[in-house]
Amino acid sequence: MQVPAGPGFFHPNVYPSGTVCLSILNEDKGWRPAIIVRQILVGIQDLLGQPNPADPAQTEGYQRFIQEPAEYKRKV
Repeated sequence: MQVPAGPGFFHPNVYPSGTVCLSILNEDKGWRPAIIVRQILVGIQDLLGQPNPADPAQTEGYQRFIQEPAEYKRKV
């Protein structure tokens, strides 16, 4: 799923292209046809507030989140 993302979008689970690393959006992981838009939006909202270090999408965001949590929070 694409979300609006400019060159400055910074999050461990969002690729620079704007693609979100969320299992319910991935056919090989947790996606099923019964998932409704509300579930997707809540999933993205949760992920933005609580990144998943087990599924990184961008190196800089992931490394800051893991190694420098205070700096990560300041930047986001």
